[in-house]
Amino acid sequence: MSESISVTPERPPAVAPPAAARPPGRRRRTRYANVHRRREARTAYVFLAPWFIGLFLVTVGPILASLYLSFTDYSLLEEAKWVGWDNYQEMFFEDTRFIQSLKVTTIYVVVSVPLQLAFALALALALDRGLRGLSFYRSIYYLPSLLGGSVAIAILWRKIFGTDGLVNAVLAIFGIEGPGWVSDPDTALGTLILLHVWTFGAPMVIFLAGLRQIPQSYYEAAAVDGASKLRQFRSITLPLLTPIIFFNLVLEVIKSFQSFTQSFIVSGGSGGPVDSTLFYTLYLYLKGFKSYEMGYAAAMAWVLLLIIAGLTGVNFLASKYWVFYGDTK
Repeated sequence: MSESISVTPERPPAVAPPAAARPPGRRRRTRYANVHRRREARTAYVFLAPWFIGLFLVTVGPILASLYLSFTDYSLLEEAKWVGWDNYQEMFFEDTRFIQSLKVTTIYVVVSVPLQLAFALALALALDRGLRGLSFYRSIYYLPSLLGGSVAIAILWRKIFGTDGLVNAVLAIFGIEGPGWVSDPDTALGTLILLHVWTFGAPMVIFLAGLRQIPQSYYEAAAVDGASKLRQFRSITLPLLTPIIFFNLVLEVIKSFQSFTQSFIVSGGSGGPVDSTLFYTLYLYLKGFKSYEMGYAAAMAWVLLLIIAGLTGVNFLASKYWVFYGDTK
């Protein structure tokens, strides 16, 4: 007796219908969507055109021009002459004032930035205690950041720390004869550091915003466990504020290297006395607009760019060892 075996034929794979077989309505909708997207893209480029023009004419173009000029001998009055690496060689191996400006600026940044951030954080902690009229105090304390870089404040600072200024007048009450703070090489840079610390408003407001984001439940749990205020600050406040500290640190380092007005006004545009307040940017200005050595000044600008970029990169690399984001470092 023979058994019958039934074989079910396999279905052929589904084949997508050709484009010509698609419904006409779908083709029209697809074509309309493509045309609409292209039209929106053209409209966006038209509105962005002024920004792109400004980017290339005002930013990218001058940057590339300054890079070229940094390898030339250019005085604004004569045609630029290619000198290769001569400007950079003179800068690092022959120009003692350049080394002095780099030294003064480094001391200024290393001393003033940590002091400013510490003072701003201390004041933010004081204001975070729920004072009445907090917005008023916050606005008042922010004013130094708005005014600190102005010419008027620099002139006022020079008067305050002058030989007959307010500081010496207060010291005279106690029988102390103060020096000319801005005319003494040992104290002139210190007055500019103090002025920078006084402009604590911007980092203080950022610190205050960061403190407001820390949940109070953390402090309540720590208090139940018997942690003191100092221990709470070290174990809760500081770790959770490290991203804010890092943000302020990067911004203030960049801003400090670019400081110019304070040194120019307080020293009368010379960087004195004895180049004790000769900031890097001030020396760059003197080279470019006083000595008309534009090629040399352009080389100095690129060196400053590399210094700031290098320090910013180092800060970002080091941040993974001390900046905490949530549960990660």
